[in-house]
Amino acid sequence: MSDTATPIAPATTRIMLIDDHPLVRDGLRARLETVPGLEVVAEAGNAEEALAAAAQHQIDLTLMDINMRGINGIELTARFHALHPEIAVLILSMHDKAEYVMQSIQAGARGYVLKDAPSQDIVHAIETVRSGGIYYSAALARQLTQPLPVRELLTQREREVLQHIANGESNKQIARELDLSVRTVETHRLNIKRKLNIDGQAELIKFAVESRGAG
Repeated sequence: MSDTATPIAPATTRIMLIDDHPLVRDGLRARLETVPGLEVVAEAGNAEEALAAAAQHQIDLTLMDINMRGINGIELTARFHALHPEIAVLILSMHDKAEYVMQSIQAGARGYVLKDAPSQDIVHAIETVRSGGIYYSAALARQLTQPLPVRELLTQREREVLQHIANGESNKQIARELDLSVRTVETHRLNIKRKLNIDGQAELIKFAVESRGAG
């Protein structure tokens, strides 16, 4: 299910596959490269390879496994969200427990798809996420009957940015306070608005002020 109707995705989506099983990556690449507009530009078998590839290639979206040696996919998602907030993370996992979904979303993932999902579901998830939505496999929907409190949808960094917005600070001021680039602050603002279904800056500021000190 997605949180909004799916708009038209950008013409080409550049994808990185992150999974410590080469055969899984080979299968995903074979499936995705038959779809017009999808291009697999990088692969990684662990966190170090993934972060290096993200710095080297222009990537729009990652398909991220959870079970990996060393740093797992949820922790790596949080690192991606902090270092590369412009890259959307879509979890692709065999785990169908709601706790994994919640942890992934809190880490900054924009969707969660089961590995045994049909190819068309994975493609739809990619299109939904690239178009600004959040996607969960239909098989998980019945487990997600209790939505997270609104602020719990945000990562720790997004909450920090929200607090500074509540203080009336500009992007430049927030960037200086949090030792981030202005572009990264702008990306966090966009992610906050997307997750909270907020349209404009005035509504974002209103929410930030009203939720000051919460959670």
